[in-house]
Order: sequence, then C-alpha cells, then structure tokens
Amino acid sequence: MKRNLPLILVSCTLLLGTCFSSCQEAEQSTEQPPNILFCIADDQSFPHAGAYGCDWVKTPAFDRVAREGLLFTRAYTPNAKCAPSRSCILTGRNSWQLEAAANHVPYFPEKFETYAEALQKQGYFVGHTAKGWAPGNPGEIDGKRRELLGPAFNQLKTTPPARFISNIDYAANFETFLEARAEGQPFCFWYGSTEPHRAYEFRAGVEKGGKSLTDIDQVFGFWPDNDSVRYDMLDYAFEIEYFDQHLERMLKMLEDQGLLENTLVVVTADNGMPFPRIKGMEYELSNHLPLAIMWPQGIEKPGRVVDDFVSFTDFAPTFLDVAGVKEPTMQPMEGESLLPVFENLSDACGREFMVIGKERHDMGRPDDQGYPIRGLVTKEFLYLRNYHPERWPSGNPETGYMNCDGSPTKSWVLNNRRANGESWFWEMNFGKRPAEELYQLSNDPECLRNLAAKPDYQEIKAQLAEQMEAELKAEGDPRMFGQGDRFEDYPYAEAATRNFYNRFMAGEKVRAGWINATDIETEKLD
Repeated sequence: MKRNLPLILVSCTLLLGTCFSSCQEAEQSTEQPPNILFCIADDQSFPHAGAYGCDWVKTPAFDRVAREGLLFTRAYTPNAKCAPSRSCILTGRNSWQLEAAANHVPYFPEKFETYAEALQKQGYFVGHTAKGWAPGNPGEIDGKRRELLGPAFNQLKTTPPARFISNIDYAANFETFLEARAEGQPFCFWYGSTEPHRAYEFRAGVEKGGKSLTDIDQVFGFWPDNDSVRYDMLDYAFEIEYFDQHLERMLKMLEDQGLLENTLVVVTADNGMPFPRIKGMEYELSNHLPLAIMWPQGIEKPGRVVDDFVSFTDFAPTFLDVAGVKEPTMQPMEGESLLPVFENLSDACGREFMVIGKERHDMGRPDDQGYPIRGLVTKEFLYLRNYHPERWPSGNPETGYMNCDGSPTKSWVLNNRRANGESWFWEMNFGKRPAEELYQLSNDPECLRNLAAKPDYQEIKAQLAEQMEAELKAEGDPRMFGQGDRFEDYPYAEAATRNFYNRFMAGEKVRAGWINATDIETEKLD
C-alpha cells in the first residue's frame, strides 16, 4: 500500500528559467512553464455540479473544465473548514502537520512557505482576488503583512445579483492582474470566490434564479424534506452558479488572449456546504469535494474520469512540479504531484485511502476548546474517532452551536426540537456523538447508520483504526503521541472573539455574525 510520502520533485518535464524579468540574459528552457489558475468556491459540496449529474445546479464552466480535462470523483480536503483546508492547499501538508494552522482563525506559522511564495521566487507573477487564505492572521515579513498568495486584486466592483453576494468583480480583477504582468511571464492566480458561503438572500434561487422547489431530486436524509430546506438549498445553488459565471468569463479571457492552451486550470471548493452536519464536520459530505482540472497542452487524453483518491495536499507539489521547480524551498510536503495523472501514466498517485481530521474550528466551548477528530476514508468505509465525545460537536447549545452557520435549515431543526421535544433531526445534526463512528459509504454515503457498535463490523473497525493510527504516527501527528492538547493552546488570531464562551457566559455583549440570535439555546441541554 502506498503511503502519502513526502514528495521529492525529481521527474519534471518542464524547466523554469531563472528570472523572467531578465529573460534575455538568463538561460531559458525550450518550453514555456504553464500558467496556473486556481479557482476555489467557498463551501460547495460534492456532487453539486453538472458534470456529476446534478441537474439543479447549473455549472457550464466547471463542466467544460471537466470535459476538456479531467473530472475527479474522490477529491478530499483533510480538514473541512475554510482556514485549515486552505492551509493544506497552500503548504502541501495535512493540518495536523501545520501546528497552529490546523485550527480555524489561527496565526499562520512563519516557518511554512506557500506554493505561491515559492513560485514567485522562481519568476512567476502571483496574485489573488477576494478570499485567499482566511480567516486568520498571516503574520508579517519586514514589517509588512505577509501575502501568502501574492497581492490582492479587488479594486473593480460590480452590482451583485442578490444580497450577501460579494460586490467584487472577480473576473474583471483577473483581467487587471493579467494586464499587470510582464509580457511572457508565467502567472499563478487564485480566484477565491466568497460564494456559496453564507449568508444568503432567502428565496433568491427561486425569485432571481428562476428555480423551482421541485428541481431538487433529493434532500439529504438528516434534514427534513420541506419547503424551508428546499428554498435554502436553491439559494445555495444560485450562489454556486454565480461562482461558475465568473469562471466562465475567466476561461474566455484566457482563450481570447491565447493563454488557455498552456494554463493549468483547477476548480474545486474548500469544504462542504454551509449546512448542519456538513461544513465543519468530518463526514463524507464535509470533506468530499468537487474537482475538475484542465490543461490543454499538458493533459493527455482529456475527458477522463479519475476515480482514485486525491488530497488537497497534492495541489502544491503539482504546481511546483509542472513549473519545473527542481529544488523547492518549501517544507517537506505530504502530498504528491498529479503530473503522472495528467500524462496518463497512472491513476492519482495510487492512494487506497485518505486520512482526515480536525482540531479547533469556531469558538463556542468553554476555554476555547476544540472538537478533535481523526478519520480514515476508503472506497467502502468511513471510520471516525472522536477524542472528546463529552463535548458538543457543533459547539455548545448555550452559545448557539457556533460551528454551524445560521440558516433556515438550522433554524427549522432547532425550533422543531424546542416545539416537540426529542428530535431525531436535532440528534443527527447537533447531538453528542460516540467515541467511534463507522459508515459503509457504498450504501450509506450520507452517514446515517453508525455501524461502530455492530458485532459484525468489529473486525473491519479495528483494522481501519489501526491503519489510521499507523498513518498518523508516520506523519508525526502530535495527537498520536499524547500531545494533542497543544492544538488548544494556540490562540485565536482575532482578539475580539478570543475566549468567547467564558466572556459570553459572564454577561459580556460579544457577538458572532455568522449565527442567528435564535440559534442560542435558553435552556440547559445535557
């Protein structure tokens, strides 16, 4: 079985010249290094794109990238929350290998270099628009705020089609970025939409997107199938489509300027949809994400579907590999280059499993405690180990379950329990969980039936637990060596919300803008 060994970049087919601004005097390669356009939606689950057969989310640009490149069916983030997921992308390392950056809203460790910083040293023109690495504090270099993805291009604005959609004109700012680079200089750009992150304008999907409640073919089993939830899902779809529209404009720009042929375009999302039991959790729909990649000049036999596992830690080594960086200045990476997949030499690195996990996400527990999880995903099973099952997985009820965004779906589930008492939906979405969970993904992808205590599954559970721990030990996970508490010692980077629970319970008027006031439970729950 092949482990995710640190990558040694030795098989590069492209050679990057030294400094492109003085390329007349430098030794040059015979081939131009590819441009890189990385496009990341904010909170979009697999399989919500047309290329996966989803009819109620229209994504023609994503579908084009998949059709003219590769469509991946098993792409996973190691940690299903914005900042830690993006940290894995930038560094090529799993979150438990990133010290403070394992957490949400951290101080980004100075010791870890990002792929954008590495490519910039090699002569690439780098930049981003809208949401880059966030939320958190990237630190400073020489007294200036560190630019983990290069400078921001956010000056140009537009009129968004609904409330809460960003007014940043992503595509227009990408065009400004292209105009700012030196002629012939390869670029690396991060398109970081803030959609479909909440909040949403309620019923925008129907009233502005022309959608119908009957468009949705399936409501996940852990939510009620009612109009409130369906409206919420269509509003989410409306925002994915907005992300896709800007992607479509960017592809056309590249095509019109003759740049698309040698541009590696990657389209994905950072974590699952911002709904209960998905975003911020570690279930199948939390970590399993859409991914399509095109590179007309560099992908052999486009149109292929890749069913093997791909990790978000693979992006950074892939970008350095295709750029021809033989001696990266970055830290050792856990991910592996996808270049062999592009060249049709192998499937995606031969992975047979993915290790996932989390530490501290949003606040809402006493003393800023986290909810540590580790898990292992195979094509057949998902095994999860909850290290503090006595804690509330989505945050404490008395502070509003703060690791779950406020929404119509969340409100329905909470209000249903308040009105009717014991609630299966509440238990599934917000209740406490056992120390171990086991789901058979082949017939239960929504993770509704926990098999961990079933006699017939004890052997497979033990095998998966042993495999997970062996992998995490090999990767140096502090939690495997009795040092997991260190993740809770790292402070939140935002002083305004640090020690939130204790301050809130003491009567201080502290507020978190991503939950609703009605999310807060006024009665004590066990």
